[in-house]
Amino acid sequence: MLGSKSFLCIDFGAGTLKLAEFDVNEAGSLRLLRYALRPLGLAGAQEAARDGVVQRAMQELMASKAFTAKSCNVCAAGFQVFSKFLKLPPVDSSKITQIITYEAQQNVPFPLEEVVWDYQILGTMPSGELEVLLVALKSDIVEKLFKATEGNGLRLELVDASPAALCNAFRYNYGDLEGCSMLLDIGAKTSNVLIFEKGKVFCRSINIGANSITQDFAAEVKMPFVEAEKFKISDGFVSLGGAYEDPDNPKQAAISKIARQVMTRLHIQVNQTIQFYRSQQGGSAPQRVFLAGGASIMPYTAQFFAEKLNVPVDYFNPFRNIQIDPSVNVEELAKVAHALGEVVGVGLRTPAQCPVELNLIPKAILKRQQLNQKKPYFVAAALSLILVVFMMGLFYDKLARVKQAAIENRQGQVTDWQNKEQRFNAALAARKEAQRVVDQYTEWAGGRYVWPDLLAGIRAALTSAEQTIRDALNVRPSVWVEKMAPEGQRVTEETTEEESAPRPRMDLAMMMRYGLLNPEQMKALQSVGTGGGGADSGAEGETAPKPKAQTNTNTIHTLTLTCRAISFQKVVSTADSQLVFALERELQNNPLFVGGTNGTKVTGQMEHDENTGTFRFEVKLKLAQPISL
Repeated sequence: MLGSKSFLCIDFGAGTLKLAEFDVNEAGSLRLLRYALRPLGLAGAQEAARDGVVQRAMQELMASKAFTAKSCNVCAAGFQVFSKFLKLPPVDSSKITQIITYEAQQNVPFPLEEVVWDYQILGTMPSGELEVLLVALKSDIVEKLFKATEGNGLRLELVDASPAALCNAFRYNYGDLEGCSMLLDIGAKTSNVLIFEKGKVFCRSINIGANSITQDFAAEVKMPFVEAEKFKISDGFVSLGGAYEDPDNPKQAAISKIARQVMTRLHIQVNQTIQFYRSQQGGSAPQRVFLAGGASIMPYTAQFFAEKLNVPVDYFNPFRNIQIDPSVNVEELAKVAHALGEVVGVGLRTPAQCPVELNLIPKAILKRQQLNQKKPYFVAAALSLILVVFMMGLFYDKLARVKQAAIENRQGQVTDWQNKEQRFNAALAARKEAQRVVDQYTEWAGGRYVWPDLLAGIRAALTSAEQTIRDALNVRPSVWVEKMAPEGQRVTEETTEEESAPRPRMDLAMMMRYGLLNPEQMKALQSVGTGGGGADSGAEGETAPKPKAQTNTNTIHTLTLTCRAISFQKVVSTADSQLVFALERELQNNPLFVGGTNGTKVTGQMEHDENTGTFRFEVKLKLAQPISL
């Protein structure tokens, strides 16, 4: 029909694989052309077996439904996605990415180099704090999604997360609702709670899903998971409890009680989410609830939550404002529409600007896709090049014979010029050697001011950071340098005189001379025992231990500063982190040091010392001009 313009949307759920093909109608909105669902069973929620099950399901659905789209948007399974709401202090917009990167390092439970992560600023609270949704997905999972789609001839355009896709689908279809609304998406392994109010959204993932009902029921009646799942779908329901009689079928009675127990646990988590939203986010109690997800249609689920939450409960219809192609059976679609919120959400990313726009495709996959697109052009270029080379070969063969005759006639003249060239090269080499000597002396003369300029720059950054915090928080911060050494250098006392080598470290007197310490900071430094750690000589008459020599090198590119400051976090909870960020910003803005994410930055954690009321942190200081020793 419109296969060349249509695109496929895929939800790789834990329990069900869902596909829907859309195109964009004349009005610029989505039109559903066809859809399909395929249960994955218990293996879909198990990492070891999931890949094979998903691959087979994809192949079967693509073959049986004859999807014609060549590009696709996908949504990763909820249990594979890490998501968290963050509150950030009001900062300059240019620093938001840097702060969120720092927060990602602290919150994502995997090394950042092993994940693909993205964020969305959802709004600003009355206090001025920014509400940020942080989402991360392991890179190997994205790679598997890429293989599953590429193996079926599809081009992967974007990878979305379940909470973001549901948010976009709800806003598109129910944006006209007033007051506070809640969407409860009950999946196979996890459930998502999304609360919408006055343009704001709050979401939370809960590790409770419908598979818990099946597993508990299978264990109680000693039935295989597949058969227990079929029985749950055909005969299961949520017990209403109280005075209601149990059904005559003992298996039906058992699964209804288990379903109520699981739903009760889910309700407790949902209720805690609502309370957190009201107390910490300043929101209101939901006035209505919408149910979504494959497990939400178990009989009496809506009645259960209506009774527990004491609000009207309805089923989420993600196709409320979506055009349906006449070829689609609307009655059959209505039976599964509540489970297709994610595919509609990722589908909306193509024609419309959505409230939440995340893309978890790694740069490596994007580059690979671009290369694959260019392969036909490479082949055509190679064939053209071969033809050109063949024709040029015929031409140059004839030209070479003519040139050879001319060379033989001019051989004597060439020999004379070669002799002149040799004399010229010898003179040029002598000039270059003289210039090298001059340049060396010039470099040595200019290097006299490197260390004073470097120390003055550090002092200026310390002073400016203190003044910034003093003006912003009305406190009197004090920060100083304890240690300064090349990056990666380790100091030991087991060193011989032959092994020792000069290192860019200073004693206390030298640090005070260049303004890195004042007398008040000197006392604080001595009180925390840094006399022998941050300087080579502390008390008069002592001889500092000679450090073990590092790997032989003549150039310093990066210095590690160990800094200590007086802690004011008991006065202002964010005072210490703001002082650290202020110092980092001042150092990055100094032309002596390299800024940016790969340049000068704070590393590691802040270490507080309750006894002295100070804290320590490290700064990686990348020099704009390396220092030669």
